[in-house]
Amino acid sequence: MTAEPLPIASTQDGSYPRPQIVRSHWADLTGTWDFAIGAPGSRPSAVDFDRTIVVPFPPESAASGLGEQGMLHSVWYRRAFGPTELEAAGWTDAGGRVLLHFGAVDWEATVWVNGITVAMHRGGQSPFTADITHALRPGASNEIVVHAVDDPEDVSILRGKQDWRDQPHAIWYSRTTGIWQPVWLEAVPETAITSLTWSSDIPTAGVELEVELTGALDDDTWLSVELTHDGELLSETRTRVLSRFETVRMRLPRQTNGQQHEELLWSPEHPTLIDATVRVQTRRGTDAVASYLGIRSVAASGSAFLLNDRPVKVRAVLAQNYWPESHLAAPGAGALRREVELIRDLGFNTARVHQKAEDPRFLYWADRLGLMVWAETASAYAFDRRAASNLLSEWTSLVARDISHPSVIVWVPLNESWGVQHIAHDERQRALSRSVADLTRALDGTRPVISNDGWEHTRSDIWTIHDYEADPTVITRRYADAAALDAMIAGFGPAGRRISVDGDRSSKPVMLTEFGGVSLRARNGTDWGYSTAENPEEFGERVCALIRAVDAAAPLSGFCYTQLTDTGQETNGLLYEDRTPKVEVAAIRAAVRGEPSP
Repeated sequence: MTAEPLPIASTQDGSYPRPQIVRSHWADLTGTWDFAIGAPGSRPSAVDFDRTIVVPFPPESAASGLGEQGMLHSVWYRRAFGPTELEAAGWTDAGGRVLLHFGAVDWEATVWVNGITVAMHRGGQSPFTADITHALRPGASNEIVVHAVDDPEDVSILRGKQDWRDQPHAIWYSRTTGIWQPVWLEAVPETAITSLTWSSDIPTAGVELEVELTGALDDDTWLSVELTHDGELLSETRTRVLSRFETVRMRLPRQTNGQQHEELLWSPEHPTLIDATVRVQTRRGTDAVASYLGIRSVAASGSAFLLNDRPVKVRAVLAQNYWPESHLAAPGAGALRREVELIRDLGFNTARVHQKAEDPRFLYWADRLGLMVWAETASAYAFDRRAASNLLSEWTSLVARDISHPSVIVWVPLNESWGVQHIAHDERQRALSRSVADLTRALDGTRPVISNDGWEHTRSDIWTIHDYEADPTVITRRYADAAALDAMIAGFGPAGRRISVDGDRSSKPVMLTEFGGVSLRARNGTDWGYSTAENPEEFGERVCALIRAVDAAAPLSGFCYTQLTDTGQETNGLLYEDRTPKVEVAAIRAAVRGEPSP
């Protein structure tokens, strides 16, 4: 491995796939791969790779070069790499290991290198890594083959908005099969850093880092950590390593000054990031990574949602993060930054990324530019043992992946009883909802958890309600009156569903987390929305009136408007699917922020 200066993690360009574990070398393997459809039971040598695909775009998308519209149960990928890619990854003949990373492959993946099985993974949104050192031919060409199985009719896997019909309908979209996030190579020493988990405590001015290592430890293994901000050294430590799992606790002396402690806190208005350099050193070499963290706290306290111990109103937009040319995959790294910028330009301080665990590079830009994020997962459609196991396994991996991002303020493992359709009547389904919420708290005790967004809550930290009423006066009547809202929480919501199914009536923040959904009629009646405006002027008036009615409801501590962009036939976005606005951005921004109309 060649040693070069590390990049500054908080100011990277957003292309590196793991923005909080950045090394100085990596080799991007996206681009043109050989491709084949079918042959689910074959070995790589028996597959006829009769076409090509542009990775990481799903074969169903135009960006992949294929645009396949059928039901793809089984797909194959093949790519060669050699000394050029290994050098770019930082590998030399001096030793060390080579890792092959996948951001996400939907849904079950098997990976071979030079005919040797190096990885098997289940979970369409979660990352995985293969150590391929033993399979390499260092001075020659090497071959990667990936087999992805994704049965469109299997409703027990986490599908989210992927349609089970031949053509997209209502709120469901074209399917995503196979590789849909980056693939890359990275060389590391024999003993290397696998994961970093950051947390902070504002009252004690403390930062905690959990480090996981791979490889052998010798009796002279050391871990060092440096924290800096704008070139100023804030804290540093050096610790003897005795196990593969180490926890380091540090203090930031500058933050102990009560009159200045807020200077280092992260918020949407001041997205301050602390840079970190983490090194593990053995007699055989050193592994170094750049990282970053944000110091902030979030909590649900009484009827208030707190950021850094102060009430903040969540002004969110529902973001499907789906692009017409590339589907669930972003068209490029720059599109993820642009999505964050668009949300902020419209006046929102939060994005609810819906039925999808988004690419970590989106979270990087949310961290850096100042956007709070509700972290959600795709849902299964069925309730059975397989669906429960799939949810718990994949969700655990996603929480571990995203836990260190300061922008993530809430965890949402279930939405609108998807996959637990009879939760009001079935104790097993209530048990799953409680279990996944409690599991989330066990994995991360620093953020609120919403057990089932929209209705039929079990042990939620926030009461969330979905209401697509089109009349602003009705919205005002329902949510401006605290007594009427309390009665709703104790009984049934606008969709005819109980708000709580476990008898909980405690005081919590209340948020209207889906509303609006106004469609602009533009395609001869083929559009879909919860209500329809006939022209842009009517659209703008109705959207702004609904947002202002919700914003004026004092008992609500937050809201989430549906939705950011048009998505396929669902044309209820504030923006068209190409991300151009339907009405003046300034008018939407003023309504979202509760300011006078421009």
